[in-house]
Amino acid sequence: MYEKIEAVLDEHVRPLLQSHGGEMEVLDFSDGVVRFRLKGRCAGCPAADLTTEELIQTALTEHLPEVHKAVLVREISEELLDEARAILRARHEQG
Repeated sequence: MYEKIEAVLDEHVRPLLQSHGGEMEVLDFSDGVVRFRLKGRCAGCPAADLTTEELIQTALTEHLPEVHKAVLVREISEELLDEARAILRARHEQG
């Protein structure tokens, strides 16, 4: 099933994401639900929910009857957390 999901994404979703400097990674598929993460410039984008519903879920459900829903898993990268910690430390040391 993962191969079918990846094939649909490669044909119908990834080209658009890549044109915006983004990418996606499938994390899991179970009980008709595809869980994925957006990467690159798409990670954390304010339009991520719209991208999920309008682009990713539509493409998957139209081409794969086994898929009922696509769910975006939002995660914060360690790099971003480290940057935030450094900013907070600097502010704490100044005050």
